[in-house]
Amino acid sequence: MTPPPQLLTDPFLQLPTTNSVRVVWFTEFMGNNHIVTYGENLQQTATATRTKLSRTCEDQYSRVGNQIQDGQIYQHPVLRDIWRHEAQITGLTPGKRVNYRVTSVREDGETVSSDVFTLAATPTPGTPLKILLTSDHQIKPMVAANLQKVVQTVGRVDGVWFAGDLANIPDRASEWFDDSRGNAFFPCLQGRANYEMTYDGVKINYTGGEIIQHAPMFTCIGNHEIMGRLGRTESLNHEFEDTIPRDFALDLYGEKSLKDNSFNTDTYEEIFTLPESETGGKTYYAVSFGDVRLVVLYATNMWRHPSSENNKRGKYGEPGDELNNPENWGYGQHIYEPIAKGSKQYNWLVQELQSPEFQQAKYKVVMFHHPPHTLGDNIVPPYTDPVQIIERDEDGKVTGVRYEYPRNADYLIRDVLPLLETAGVQLVFFGHSHLWNRFVSPSGMHFLESSNVGNSYGAAYGNQKRHNLPQFHSQDYIAIGDPNGLEPVIPTIAPILGEDGQTMPYIASNEITVFSIFDTQTGIVSSYRFDTGKPDAGVIKFDEFPL
Repeated sequence: MTPPPQLLTDPFLQLPTTNSVRVVWFTEFMGNNHIVTYGENLQQTATATRTKLSRTCEDQYSRVGNQIQDGQIYQHPVLRDIWRHEAQITGLTPGKRVNYRVTSVREDGETVSSDVFTLAATPTPGTPLKILLTSDHQIKPMVAANLQKVVQTVGRVDGVWFAGDLANIPDRASEWFDDSRGNAFFPCLQGRANYEMTYDGVKINYTGGEIIQHAPMFTCIGNHEIMGRLGRTESLNHEFEDTIPRDFALDLYGEKSLKDNSFNTDTYEEIFTLPESETGGKTYYAVSFGDVRLVVLYATNMWRHPSSENNKRGKYGEPGDELNNPENWGYGQHIYEPIAKGSKQYNWLVQELQSPEFQQAKYKVVMFHHPPHTLGDNIVPPYTDPVQIIERDEDGKVTGVRYEYPRNADYLIRDVLPLLETAGVQLVFFGHSHLWNRFVSPSGMHFLESSNVGNSYGAAYGNQKRHNLPQFHSQDYIAIGDPNGLEPVIPTIAPILGEDGQTMPYIASNEITVFSIFDTQTGIVSSYRFDTGKPDAGVIKFDEFPL
């Protein structure tokens, strides 16, 4: 399946209110007339506003059009013209779905329309909803299969909560729209993917699911929504990796173009229309949706390599060849947005947790990207600012730069979780480690990581240690289990058995993919697994728990 000619995406829904919703779509032409027709017979019309994405590019690593190998067409980042169209549909009645279709007119007068889909205002309290919980798509191999099975298993969902890492390189346009491998972000979520997997010599094609044309999506920022210093390197991959903290950028470059010399979330914020907070804008916010108050935090940091060998900027140190070049340091696994006690985000969270909208909600859910509890690798080192230690010889020459992360200064564990526990949060949903596991605190607060969507990097369980530990030993870096002290929960229905025949409290597989559904009528969160290499085996519900 392919999109209609000249529409880069199908329409999708954003920012529902009690009587309105936004309809968004993309084209590669500017055009002069972009509208939404809606109503039972599509008799009403809303005109869309048009904006142009400012940073989307293709480069030598893109897989788009005729470029099927590195560097065939692009040798460096080249801006790609993409226009975004958004119309607000008003006068809606809660609980009543309405047909809609988008139409764009090209400069040459050709008219292009989408299929007909349905939209609705935000659901009122008491409305039974099925909400998809997902994260970490990153154009990974199993995403199309995962989302196809969501629709085939539970039908149309009412909303999507996405816990970060939507694309892989956020400024690479094709990863969002039309990667030639068939598994770009929008095609997978709109049932227009064309991804082929081969197992035991058998080719299987997956198309994703028609989801966000009908259901609004609420997202949070993961580390893969953030681009680094602009124009210093010859590829988008390197630009993505070249982020440094704003305070160091200020010392190195001054106030001018500070964002371009540190990091930005411009493409992410230009693509999505989200609720906004007074201090965080789209980066952290809260929204009421049916019986749920969803609080979305900006909790993510730069992923660095475990080692600084081969001239890599590492989690625990800088490469030896760059010791005298601070402009080329990575400054460790630095945090993008402060969330420690006293920060703007922390103070906003305190106010949100005291708000009537939060306190009166039947279900209180918090979503962010970085795991507070997990068996995955990416919880190490602790979620705290790197402590930089510069070693010098007797002449003052730098001989080493290393970073430490005290576990007792983990901001999520020390500062954020106590707030959530006291406020009665029932579920914390997150991603980042590409696996499924869940935990329950002594007070009964649930933690769910349902990010085994594309591929997995394993779990630190049993005799399997984490792969990202420093060479030196420290009690701040825990090799096995949850570093923050909770035991993983064994799935309640159909856990997978390990090689020793014992039930496993996680799924970390490159063949078995997982998705989770929150049913607000029953208060139950259900998780399902599917073996992508055995399409006839069907989907298995393997875990559920009530809020």
